[in-house]
Amino acid sequence: MYVCSCFGVTEQQVKDHAAAGACTPRQIASASKAGTDCGGCVRTIQAMLGRGGCPRRELLERKQAPAAAGVTAQVEGLPEAA
Repeated sequence: MYVCSCFGVTEQQVKDHAAAGACTPRQIASASKAGTDCGGCVRTIQAMLGRGGCPRRELLERKQAPAAAGVTAQVEGLPEAA
């Protein structure tokens, strides 16, 4: 079944892009152009992606968390200003 009739993107293609790591309608649009013309399919794509975990987003959050912890440790190690 077509999700995006403007560019002929099927439901299976959206699922394939999502399985490859596209977690948002914008990422699906980058991969397939779906949702970039009339925008009528964006809500359908959002519904297909759901609100589940995004492997790519979770990976980015894991990479950012240690960096943020290091900044906190550096700030805590500074002498207090008088």
